[in-house]
Amino acid sequence: MREATRKRLESKGWKFGSAKDFLGLSPEESAFIEMKLELADSLRIHRERQNLTQVELAKLVKSSQSRVAKMEAGDPDVSIDLLVRTLLALGASKRKVGKIISPTERSTAT
Repeated sequence: MREATRKRLESKGWKFGSAKDFLGLSPEESAFIEMKLELADSLRIHRERQNLTQVELAKLVKSSQSRVAKMEAGDPDVSIDLLVRTLLALGASKRKVGKIISPTERSTAT
């Protein structure tokens, strides 16, 4: 957002911040959400690199296409356990999964 636009909106009472600030998340809660979203994004990238559809991945992990869509979207009802197991089913190594959730490695792990 351009600085001029931001200042204009702030002068009218708008506030800007992160989701962490808005929701009042603790550092642990924020880290958990970031980790989950990184896993979800990496799952989609791994699936696409293997030229698999959501339906094909669902069959591979004995699930449904809608569940795979929820996994890739980072739906709160999807457990980290399921995300990790699905990444492993796609051939990701334990080391790769560790890099995905590592704060220093997140941007390069996908």
